[in-house]
Amino acid sequence: MTTTLSSKGQLVLPRLVRTKLHLTPGTKLVCMIQGDSVVLTPAHPRRLAREHVTDPTTGLRVTKAPEGSEPVTTEMVKRLLEDYP
Repeated sequence: MTTTLSSKGQLVLPRLVRTKLHLTPGTKLVCMIQGDSVVLTPAHPRRLAREHVTDPTTGLRVTKAPEGSEPVTTEMVKRLLEDYP
C-alpha cells in the first residue's frame, strides 16, 4: 500500500490500515523516525476487539460478555427500556 504526502504535509492512511488497527477520526498517533522510516503508532493502546458469539437460545450474533460479568436478563432490559418513550 502506498499513500502520497500532500503539499501541506498531510497524508491519508489507506482504509485497510485504518480498519485493521481500529483507527477512527481524532485518533492521536505518535510519530517516530527509525533510520530512513517514519513509524506511526496509536498514542493509546487500542481496546481489545470485541468477540462475537451466537446466542444458543435465539441464534443471533451477540457480543461476548467479559469474564465475570453479570448476565443480562430480560428483566434488566425491561427496566432500562422504561426510561425511553
